[in-house]
Amino acid sequence: MTDILMPALSPTMEEGTLTKWHIKAGDTVKAGDVIAEIETDKATMEVEAVDEGEVTEILVAEGSENVKVNTPIARLAGEAGAAAPAPRAEAPAAAEAIAAPVVPASRVELHDPEIPAGTPMVKTTIKFKTVKNITK
Repeated sequence: MTDILMPALSPTMEEGTLTKWHIKAGDTVKAGDVIAEIETDKATMEVEAVDEGEVTEILVAEGSENVKVNTPIARLAGEAGAAAPAPRAEAPAAAEAIAAPVVPASRVELHDPEIPAGTPMVKTTIKFKTVKNITK
């Protein structure tokens, strides 16, 4: 089983409201599928799956407020119903393994002074619709 965790949608996000599920137990999801809508103090954003498999359980009900970042919100069985490998106990390393491709050891580390060292990060894709403003 793989736990789907409450994502940090901004560097300062500590908790949010799970406003809507786009999936239910028994659904099969693949990477990129929109699975939920999360509301922060600044915006409501769609959250996409990063793994694929069958949703076995919804752990946080739609409309739940003050859900802490990295709290398990749903469970996913691996492809074809097989249990996916259990996540490692080391949260920051597990988040990096999901969010970042394999990069040579000489990669450049970016540091944001507003993010405490060791804060686990979650990869999130946000889609924006661009509207052109044409004036004459």
